[in-house]
Amino acid sequence: MGEVAAEGPQEPDADGGTAAPAAPVPPAPEGEAPDGGVREELLARRLDEQIHARFPVGRRLKVLDAGCGRGGLALRLARAGHEVTGTESRGDALEAACAALSAEPEGIRERVRFLDAAPGEAGRRFGAGSFDVVLCHGALTGPEAEPAGTEALLASLARVLAPGGLLSLLVPNADAPAMRAGLCGDWDGALAALDPERYGPPGGTEHAAPRREALAGTLRGIGVPLHEWYGVQVFTDRLPDHLPDHLPDGDAGPAPEAVRERMLTAEEEAGRRDPYRQVAGLLHLFGVRD
Repeated sequence: MGEVAAEGPQEPDADGGTAAPAAPVPPAPEGEAPDGGVREELLARRLDEQIHARFPVGRRLKVLDAGCGRGGLALRLARAGHEVTGTESRGDALEAACAALSAEPEGIRERVRFLDAAPGEAGRRFGAGSFDVVLCHGALTGPEAEPAGTEALLASLARVLAPGGLLSLLVPNADAPAMRAGLCGDWDGALAALDPERYGPPGGTEHAAPRREALAGTLRGIGVPLHEWYGVQVFTDRLPDHLPDHLPDGDAGPAPEAVRERMLTAEEEAGRRDPYRQVAGLLHLFGVRD
């Protein structure tokens, strides 16, 4: 199927695609659920950091969010001044993304389009080198996590990435389940997760997630070598995305927003360094097109 939102990105500016200096990716408006959680905030901060390190300040980037879900990150990037195409094959998520877009000001709506398409369709839906930034956050699970599926999906995304462009991947961490189960006292689950025949490799009976080393090799092979990687949700993998409004038993303490900010700071720092990032629930990888 085709385009769902009627309004698409504007044509590039006459000076070659630059615009007024784009601000860092701003926080989502209060109450916007897709961007309100810990995971989404960590992804946005990392992406903002990498974009500002790689591209000139003020450049209006063409972004593809392949598997955009409810559109939260796509809208954040549009608010920062970029032209964003989001693809999503789940009808309920696509409807939610379009509804969120319809509530945005006209200037934002003109920079965003949402299409009904799966992440792996990018290579045949868009021209080669069409995008400066390509996001794929969450598609590498299940059958797509098998080696053949991973390579096909990443090759499709690499085809539409311009030279020097940035590829952002969010994938499950194959080394995390044993830690998660052990910290919860699930010893049978921890032992199962430590069994490489049962749980570790793609195609295992309990879990399929591409390992970072294998992904790095695949990215090299398609001309988008791994540039940097981070752990996501090192400490909060088992916590809800939103903090409660009060502490248990009515204990006095810092306001929830202050607690949340310290949590995010701790997650950011742990996600940068070993050994913590190695056991994070998710891995955030960035590749750069040759």
